Parts: sequence; C-alpha cells; structure tokens
Amino acid sequence: MDSPLKSDIKSKCLIDLFIEILGNKWNILIIWHLRNHALRFTDLQKKMHGVNSNTLTSHLRELEDQKIISRVMFPEIPPRVEYSLTENGKALFPVFDALRIWGTHYLESEGMKMDVC
Repeated sequence: MDSPLKSDIKSKCLIDLFIEILGNKWNILIIWHLRNHALRFTDLQKKMHGVNSNTLTSHLRELEDQKIISRVMFPEIPPRVEYSLTENGKALFPVFDALRIWGTHYLESEGMKMDVC
C-alpha cells in the first residue's frame, strides 16, 4: 500500500511534509522512545505519560503508513506486537540532535536548566 503522502509529495512544501509527520507531540514522542530499540505497545504507552490507547494506536498507524515505524506481529499466544523505527525513522536522528542542541542553547541563554529525558 502506498503512503498517503506519496500522491501529494511532488506538490508538498518540505516544511509542510515535516509538519505532517512530526507536527504533534505524540509522533515526536513515539519516535523518541523507539530511538534505541523496539518496544511493545504497553511498554511504549507506559513511557508516554498521558496518552490513551486509542490515541496511541492512531498515531502508530499514521507513522506506519508514513513508513517512519514498522510493526511486527509475532505468531504467539497471546499475540505480541513490537514497533521499531524504519530507516526513514532513523534518518530523523540528526533532526532530533539539532533540536537538542538548539534547545540547550536556548535554555542556557534564558538562564534555565534542562531536564534530562
């Protein structure tokens, strides 16, 4: 199945594309929490304080459709599903690094301390 973005991609401004994929806190947090290893749904939900199951499911499906994450279902009883980053998802690491550097600089210039997350 083609990504919902694929038909539009030629006419999209790159900033619009970026915002469509990373323009909400849940997508950003999902990608951040999957940065080191695959996680099961419940483990991911525990790391994302305040997200309900329906919201998380919706955002996981969206990121899967956009080929940022992959979903693997293991043929076990009870079923086990794991989510991990695709190569497209891993390619976002420099963006996150740039945001971390910018955020550190901003907080320092404002005399504020950074929380570790």
